[in-house]
Amino acid sequence: MSRLLALVITAALALTACGGGSSDRSGPKSLRMTVWTANEAHLKLLGDIAAEYRASHPDVAEIKFDTIPADGYTTTLTTQIAGGNAPDLAWILEESAPDFVSSGALAPIRGEVEKADELVPSATKLWESDGELYAYPFSTSPFGLFVNTDLVKELPATWEQAVAAAAGKNLVLPDFKYQNWAVLSAIWRGWGANAWSEDGRRCGFADPEMKDAMAFIHKAIFTDKAIPGPGTTVDFFSGDAAMAISQISRAGALKDAKFGWTLLPLPKGPKGDYAVIGQAGVGVLKRSKNAEAAADFLGFFTNAANSAKLAQFFPPARRSLLNADTLAKSNPLIKPEQLQSVVVDGIGKGVVKPSHRGQEELNQTIRAALDPLWKPDANVGEVLDGVCAKIKPLLERS
Repeated sequence: MSRLLALVITAALALTACGGGSSDRSGPKSLRMTVWTANEAHLKLLGDIAAEYRASHPDVAEIKFDTIPADGYTTTLTTQIAGGNAPDLAWILEESAPDFVSSGALAPIRGEVEKADELVPSATKLWESDGELYAYPFSTSPFGLFVNTDLVKELPATWEQAVAAAAGKNLVLPDFKYQNWAVLSAIWRGWGANAWSEDGRRCGFADPEMKDAMAFIHKAIFTDKAIPGPGTTVDFFSGDAAMAISQISRAGALKDAKFGWTLLPLPKGPKGDYAVIGQAGVGVLKRSKNAEAAADFLGFFTNAANSAKLAQFFPPARRSLLNADTLAKSNPLIKPEQLQSVVVDGIGKGVVKPSHRGQEELNQTIRAALDPLWKPDANVGEVLDGVCAKIKPLLERS
């Protein structure tokens, strides 16, 4: 567990001993919610929802969305909490969910959520403990394969076909950048590989499935020249690549695309059909000075009507909204059949990207241990054995 998160837990336990978080102060309240997006369309939508809430809640004078860069987001957030500058609400990445939920840093919110019983259980799993919900899974977004149909004439059904079609034309993972290793789960899950066991105590990087998957990825980078190598930046959304593994929140960048494109489910791997989900929750910090007002706003922010609006960028976890026709109303660039196969079906069968207690330290350790893999002459098996040797103590103590 990271030192920063230990501080958060200490603070949370101190709050519990004193009977909970700070009481809401009288007078007009200002709420601050940390987010990691700087996208103007995202922020406008958030601002519109906040303005609608404030119109009927004169006791809330301001709702500010505080953008923290995605790189280092969790570190910055935990620093704020430990330093006594906790936001009222925060977006939380799926990889940090186990730490935030177990630490006691988040306030329970199930009672504030409209029709909480219609939330898909697989979407709430990360954010629950002992029957209580500690963050709302406002974005449950499966990865799909965006394809530039000007560069790829025959759509791939398998990873072998995808890499063959992308050879010399680039298959990009926009969020990977040889740092965010968990994004590779969008590929390796097709081999049935896992970063660790279900109970989180046994390393999976040295398993045969992971070694086969990583050997495939390594070959795609250095032999097939399909995935851009380290230090190379290629932008699919500018028309410079054949394919991209991403989520529907990126589709807006294709509004004025000068090339043909389509969206497919992830290609099949040796273990068949599968889906991988990137998820984010929004929770109320116990250390908020306006916790009650923040929880009330969270209930409004995530109600059915606003979830439908947010679905333009952030696929909802509500069963009533999880159908292609509803999603198509807020995603005009994507065809209903694509939304069905990638988003609706993906949420139904998918697994969330790897997450674990002490994820911050695990991320840093795995990233460093994988560095030797990103060379043409790397011994894949030895590198992955080395990953397990490094993280075994971390998994066993968590």
